[in-house]
Amino acid sequence: MERINQRKSVEVDRGIFLVRYASANGEPMPPKVTVSPNDATNQNISLVLHPDHNEAVLWQPGSCLVVQALEPGMLTIEVTPIQKNGSAAATIKIEPLTQGEAMSGLSQPSKDLSSLDLEDLRVLGHVASIGDVVVRADQWLAGPSAPSRIEGIAIEWPGKPRDLVLRYCVKTAKPQTVSGRFFEAGSFAGTRGKALPIVGLLLEMSGPGASNIRFNVEAIFLGAPVMRMSGPRVTASGPTGREPLVGLRLGIEAAASVATISEPRPVATAPSRPSGRVRVFRSRASQGHSIAS
Repeated sequence: MERINQRKSVEVDRGIFLVRYASANGEPMPPKVTVSPNDATNQNISLVLHPDHNEAVLWQPGSCLVVQALEPGMLTIEVTPIQKNGSAAATIKIEPLTQGEAMSGLSQPSKDLSSLDLEDLRVLGHVASIGDVVVRADQWLAGPSAPSRIEGIAIEWPGKPRDLVLRYCVKTAKPQTVSGRFFEAGSFAGTRGKALPIVGLLLEMSGPGASNIRFNVEAIFLGAPVMRMSGPRVTASGPTGREPLVGLRLGIEAAASVATISEPRPVATAPSRPSGRVRVFRSRASQGHSIAS
């Protein structure tokens, strides 16, 4: 019988993380764990290894390595049995490392949403067969009444607070240099005239000004129901990740009033008995949930 590997892709935010081999179900010869950045995010993610090692491999429970991510990206965790017919079951934990935040008596509290100027917040979208379309905050770009393939977007907000960083990136239907790249407010992310719709979208806020405001986003992908998302960082894609974006509504609101969450997705029930699987857990301090397969 051939050795069967287990592989899982895990999203990490910008930061430094400890990848720790937690357990292997008591195996006398535990499987090895190989950590690597996905090809698309390789340039933004680096691995810090022990000076006596030159491969990002964890050989037994208790071992660990450090990941540095300059931008949000994806890690691949692969578990390989050491011996023939060996187990590929392992538990891996990804824990964020932080230096904390500097406290300053000169720092000012973030502005309340009521003092922010949202009147000049605009979303520009390049819509197939139509061209550039501009809508105000909380208005649909394409959308339920006129769904059309959106090929690129730009968020324009001249009155954006200086202590707020607003970034976004899109994934195009086919590989393009702009796909997966982050752009700041005022820049266009996507394509024009190439018939390449957006199939994935990520929006994020950071900085002191992001402490009490959140995105409030609705997105429609072809053939899928409306997705509703709120938070300082939201991601959206269709059920398979290939459906074109045909509607987008973006707003900003006070964090205290955020009540909407993403549409629930079915969750597979784990078997009650141990099985060959790789389990990857992310610390609550970073992500607030865990992933298992």
